[in-house]
Amino acid sequence: MATDASGSDAAGPLVRIRSLLPGLARAEQRVAGIVLADPASIARRSITDVAEAAGTSETTVTRFCKAIGVGGYPDLRIALAADTARTSVRDRELGSDIGPQDSTAQVIEKVGYADAKAVEETAGQLDAEVLERLVGAVAGARRIDVYGVGASAFVALDLQQKLHRIGLTCFAWADTHNALTSAAVLRPGDVAIGISHTGATGETVEALREARKRGAGTAAITNFARSPITEIADHVLTTAVRETTYRSGAMASRIGQLTVVDCLFIGVAQHHLEQTKAALEATYEAVGTHRLDARPDRRRHQKES
Repeated sequence: MATDASGSDAAGPLVRIRSLLPGLARAEQRVAGIVLADPASIARRSITDVAEAAGTSETTVTRFCKAIGVGGYPDLRIALAADTARTSVRDRELGSDIGPQDSTAQVIEKVGYADAKAVEETAGQLDAEVLERLVGAVAGARRIDVYGVGASAFVALDLQQKLHRIGLTCFAWADTHNALTSAAVLRPGDVAIGISHTGATGETVEALREARKRGAGTAAITNFARSPITEIADHVLTTAVRETTYRSGAMASRIGQLTVVDCLFIGVAQHHLEQTKAALEATYEAVGTHRLDARPDRRRHQKES
């Protein structure tokens, strides 16, 4: 099991519910669905009403409340009332699903809102203590392996590029065979990081499990704190991403994951401040001749010469 629990007390109840949703019992998931569908109405509904709407018992509703970190149904009502009170009417409109009749301007507004919200909510619930421990492990690692497939592969490559640029030995693997063979040669003192929005991507979980078997430290970046990948991760960092009809995990998850990656990178860079400065200067200079001058007169001169 993971030694670090992700999540923060600062996270609102809706963020926690979405994060824990896959790990809840089926009856509890039905309660979660009722709450997420109309959180503002919970303050006006009795526990009996919610239980009947979810096709379950009042005991299950109470169990659901404890599972998401609130003492009972009265506490849930208070927490949701406070959460929804902070949300303006405009926020509720922009936070709604994108409909087929939405104009291009509305799509832009809603996408921009959703992306900004993903960054805000991810940062708001990111566990600083877990991040600090992972930063220390990565900063002192002999080698770092990062696993991710699909959309998460792009995030894995982003982390690899960032760490490699400041002089750390880091590899990103999207191919299952390459990931497994790489994980098989890891050893204590190395760090393996699995990136999976659902936390249930078989290839990523398998590679991380192999790395752990070889003695490497393990970490997971996922949207769900009770997903399979967290069971084999020493450090768990969660994103807080909402998915809608058009914004599946392949689109929305990257925004939250990149927020976590940036926080991790900055922390590691702080540990190697002088090395980081020197490496960034050297790499900037190395590619300097491949940048076109932004000034039109200089571009004309370069073309003529």
